[in-house]
Amino acid sequence: MSTRPVRHVLGISGGKDSAALAIHMRDRVPQMEYYFCDTQKELPETYEFLVRLEAYLGKPIARLNAEHGFDHWLKVYGGYLPSTRMRWCTRKLKIEPFEDWVGEDDALSYIGIRADEPTREAYVSTKPNIRPVYPFKDDGIVKEDVFRILKESGVGVPKYYDWRTRSGCYFCFFQRKAEWLGLKERHPDLFELAKGYEKPPSEGQGTQGFTWSQSETLAEMASPERAKQIRERYAVVMAREEASAKNLRLVDLMGVMEEVLGDEDDTQPCTACSV
Repeated sequence: MSTRPVRHVLGISGGKDSAALAIHMRDRVPQMEYYFCDTQKELPETYEFLVRLEAYLGKPIARLNAEHGFDHWLKVYGGYLPSTRMRWCTRKLKIEPFEDWVGEDDALSYIGIRADEPTREAYVSTKPNIRPVYPFKDDGIVKEDVFRILKESGVGVPKYYDWRTRSGCYFCFFQRKAEWLGLKERHPDLFELAKGYEKPPSEGQGTQGFTWSQSETLAEMASPERAKQIRERYAVVMAREEASAKNLRLVDLMGVMEEVLGDEDDTQPCTACSV
């Protein structure tokens, strides 16, 4: 048996749950090491949030993938964009960098799945030296507690929650169509960069092409008529809610957003990015 001390590690996704867990565990495990798998394609709000969180934690959050970000691996995969069928981004930008960072050290990996998420899954390393720990489940922490922890700490929530329900790359293929339009409205430059990655099907050649959404290109999605349809549907679902957004607490508003944006299809977010 190894005599080396066990490392305590906690991955920051840029989302509310992992941030709240870091705050929750700060004084309980002073030796905690924090890390963030940087794809180099995150939202500006995510990077801003990491700075605020670091200030509260009083120690740096290690940035992984300093040398090889998304564009490097896109070239390796011949320009084939990641998708629900081929999630190479998860393997190359999340899992492998984390496991390389831990190496052969014995480590406890703290994961932010809450007590009110009995069916939610997260990435768990298959390496025997990395063991998962679920403090929120053990301590009975639920969604409302997460928002309380973030508020009381002064860290707050990432600003992207104003229009998005999860963390991840600005061009994450798990985004709902309303969220894509949110990106276009708030970060038109990033929306255009995302469009530049797409390779629509070639006319007359029968090739499938590479697009972020399986059903349409971003240019098609952003066309006035199509964008109008998406926004109208969003408005209809919002109108079904009994309380208007201005009368909802943030925790309740997040639930509404998940209902509105999550109702679009049954695709689940990446388990390595959304905790």
